[in-house]
Amino acid sequence: MKKYNTVFTLLISVLFFSSFMAGDSTMTKENGVYIINTTELGKDIEGYNGPTPMKVYISKNKVEKIEFLKSMESPKYYAKVKKTLQDKWNGLKVKDAKTQKVDIVTGATFSSEAVIKNVQLAIDYYDSHK
Repeated sequence: MKKYNTVFTLLISVLFFSSFMAGDSTMTKENGVYIINTTELGKDIEGYNGPTPMKVYISKNKVEKIEFLKSMESPKYYAKVKKTLQDKWNGLKVKDAKTQKVDIVTGATFSSEAVIKNVQLAIDYYDSHK
């Protein structure tokens, strides 16, 4: 019986810590920079061909940059979205980035809207979890 209690305790501990660590991947901090990953957070935000995960880097309460992660979007159209939207939030204070009005890219409406929503979601997450 003692052996089973030890195994059970170990199993519960592993499950607890693995679930704790899984949630940890949404926002990490490296060298004073918060990195918010929307892979899980924004999994229901879809562009034209599926989710459009992002990483948003925030330092000293300002957006440093956004990074486009692998998606199923059409490379041709997604390249236009990246080129147009990638720098739209750079250097903005979090409070200003939250209200930043960004135009969508003509011909890539769904992808543009998904990117904008993911960035806003990441900023909101940072603001409420920092």
